[in-house]
Amino acid sequence: MELGEVISLVVAALFVGGLGILIKHFGRVELIAGYDPERVTDEEGLATFIGTNALYVAGLLLLVALVNYTEPMGGQLASLSGPLLIAGTLALAGRMVIGAQRYEQSAES
Repeated sequence: MELGEVISLVVAALFVGGLGILIKHFGRVELIAGYDPERVTDEEGLATFIGTNALYVAGLLLLVALVNYTEPMGGQLASLSGPLLIAGTLALAGRMVIGAQRYEQSAES
């Protein structure tokens, strides 16, 4: 992988990690897409959950950048990093969407 692509992954990790820190440690829940303060019952719990998962995504991005930069196992692992990044990001995003529901009251209430 070219150095420019690795740098792009690191920049993306820093951005997502920065969002995760703002949400988790500074309670900036308004940065969460679809955040509705009228429906959230546990703002602190939501911030911790979403912020932590955003930090997981940032870590995944850094891991993929590292694997692609070092090209272990003759580059064989690097060729799998793209599909693993997509699958991991989708899995974490799904976890965030489904898990965030426990911090909201239902629409019927």
